Amino acid sequence: MSTAGRDLYDDDRFFEGYRLLRGSATAINDAVEVPALARVLPPVAGAAVVDLGCGTGALARRLADAGAADVLAVDSSRRMLALSTPHPRVRLLRADLDELVLPASSADLVVSSLALHYVADYPGLVRRVARWLRPGGRFAFSVEHPVCTAADPMTGWLRTEHGTVWPVDDYAAEGPRTQHWIVEGVRKHHRRLTTLIGALLAAGLELTAIDEPVPDVVTHPGLAEHLRRPPVLVLAARRGDRAG
Repeated sequence: MSTAGRDLYDDDRFFEGYRLLRGSATAINDAVEVPALARVLPPVAGAAVVDLGCGTGALARRLADAGAADVLAVDSSRRMLALSTPHPRVRLLRADLDELVLPASSADLVVSSLALHYVADYPGLVRRVARWLRPGGRFAFSVEHPVCTAADPMTGWLRTEHGTVWPVDDYAAEGPRTQHWIVEGVRKHHRRLTTLIGALLAAGLELTAIDEPVPDVVTHPGLAEHLRRPPVLVLAARRGDRAG
């Protein structure tokens, strides 16, 4: 039995473990993912923004504080949304990203932080994002790197007689994966780099940035293992005048 991403963060056992992980020295979010995603974001002053998989709304609030006129923060977890700190320019919406429908040409920027590997129909979501964007609008997101999601099941580091190794197996076999991450049976979706970028291009978007960030181990020595394989992939794209 596995737990889909839309249900995961409302699971009591998972949430307590996740809360402890985010506060530990081994969390990559603040040290790796947050600054990497920020580097590919455009100026947001006056922008209409959609945050997909917003969690407790930290990214949404940062964008609102940076001048975004309106941020629609979307998440499937009732618990995560309930923990969000209110902001006058952030609106919360509880919805499954696989089913989310928004008006065409209503957003200047769509963002997502470490959420799209939970989405079952990634190409379908990208096509919808392209329609939501206004001409010149941007789409920027981070996901777990495909080398992290490839093995089925996702075993994590394996110990051998020569030390630890990260298995990259079944890379071409895209689809759902299960992982013991805080609890047993967490369901994510593995996609090749070709698929992640190809869906953007097929939707008429122009790739503007790609990054595989790694930690600064001088500042964060506890994250040194992430130099051995990239933990996160960051992609950014732009809607041209005729795309969507």
